[in-house]
Amino acid sequence: MLSRTADNLYWIARYMERAETAARLLEVGARISLLPTAQGYRNEWESILQSTGTQGAFGAKYGEAIQRNIESFLFFDRDNPSSVASCITQARENGRIVRTALTGQVWDALNTAFQELRQIERIPRSELELSRLTDWTMKHAAMVRGGIEATLLRDDGYDFLNLGYALERGDATARLMDVKYYVLLPRMGVGSGVDNDQWSMMLRALSLNRAFHWAYGGDVSAAKIAHFLILNPHCPRALITCVTDTNSHLGRIAKMYGKSTDVQAKAQALQAELDTLTPDAIFEEGLHEFLSRFIRHTAEIAGMVHNTYLSGDMR
Repeated sequence: MLSRTADNLYWIARYMERAETAARLLEVGARISLLPTAQGYRNEWESILQSTGTQGAFGAKYGEAIQRNIESFLFFDRDNPSSVASCITQARENGRIVRTALTGQVWDALNTAFQELRQIERIPRSELELSRLTDWTMKHAAMVRGGIEATLLRDDGYDFLNLGYALERGDATARLMDVKYYVLLPRMGVGSGVDNDQWSMMLRALSLNRAFHWAYGGDVSAAKIAHFLILNPHCPRALITCVTDTNSHLGRIAKMYGKSTDVQAKAQALQAELDTLTPDAIFEEGLHEFLSRFIRHTAEIAGMVHNTYLSGDMR
């Protein structure tokens, strides 16, 4: 496969997952803002900007971090490369470039999302509820992912798509958890009533509330949710699941091309650390510090993927 084709496929997945993450961030902010607490990092909306690293760009354009402005920035603003509108547009453009590498179902899902987005952008903002926007985004992200899983040949193109999904989803889960950290800590203690309420809101925003209770029963605690979202391999969004998927697709690519590279070793080292980690060790290090370190390692792996596979013709 040519590296430019692999790059387009990889970024289709990353952009679609990133669009869903922006929608989930908005939902997390909206849900947490309903809780009766003013403690924590200024406010829940500013915490979203802090976790995504876009606080400076947002402030330069909008000023005050109020809900309506952040909704516009994360959903509609094409000056923000991580907004839903920007990501879906870029995913569709990458799909157009490699149209012959996609099935009709996958292309239709990408193109339908783009065409519907254009219609949404014509509707007055006052007539659009946030829940409608977030539900729409998650539905179309699922349709693209479903088309990939149901119709694509399990070749190297499939592996580059799913490698993009795994890396982006791991980064997204860490950032979504970090929103909760900024809202609550350091003024509130881990394990307080407000703490557990916010963890429950986080699970609902991630569409994982029922799955958590199936796995752990009725009691919600910081330790259980940290284990679920970081270390439980049965959770589809857990960091360990994303790293396992990353290793799986990197391994398939290495086997297909007959050559292992440094990126496999880097991803395997991260897997080995997570395999032996405990919630107590995470909280001892500090949740924010651990999540920041995970995000950094994920970015390093992504950079190595680009340098190894996506920056020149693959033989």
